[in-house]
Amino acid sequence: MMASQSQTFRRIVTGHDANGNAVITSNAPPTRTQLVGGPGGPTFIEVWHTSESPALIYDQPLEDNENGLVLAPPQSGTRIRVIDFPPEGEEIRRLSGADAAEKFKAMGGEHASTSKAGAPHPLMHKTKTVDYGIVLEGEITLVLDKGETTISQGDIVIQNGTNHAWANRSGKLCRMAFVLIDGQFIKPVS
Repeated sequence: MMASQSQTFRRIVTGHDANGNAVITSNAPPTRTQLVGGPGGPTFIEVWHTSESPALIYDQPLEDNENGLVLAPPQSGTRIRVIDFPPEGEEIRRLSGADAAEKFKAMGGEHASTSKAGAPHPLMHKTKTVDYGIVLEGEITLVLDKGETTISQGDIVIQNGTNHAWANRSGKLCRMAFVLIDGQFIKPVS
């Protein structure tokens, strides 16, 4: 881990023993991390996901071994992840639409990128999800089609399938936790 990144955290998973008693089945840092886009890019820390809703509750839950990073949660499922956003540099601000699409492809979300000329940020994207984003440390700017706001430690964003980007203009690392819930648009969104 780079010196500018936050310390890792523990993921405590509970389950049940053979007698139905609640037990801790895992107590260790998450094992799946991926730096996206090379140096200066965000680090995704995959914490857990469910494959359906209602979620199936197993006595001894096991982490599903997905291949690579997957941006969205499974269909009808959920995902929780932590992302460490380093300060945004010129290399991000100068991304072309094709460059942005490649970055989202590396995240397993090639169809999420909505980058185009005149967009408020080169990493604009949209997913068919409801996301809860919690700033754990630092601050970051939420950029939307029309407007933006800076959110700080303890602030929570409820994102409802909106086109957006995250811009860390603070000069310091920002760590956020995200809970992503698979969704469905009620009416077509262009």
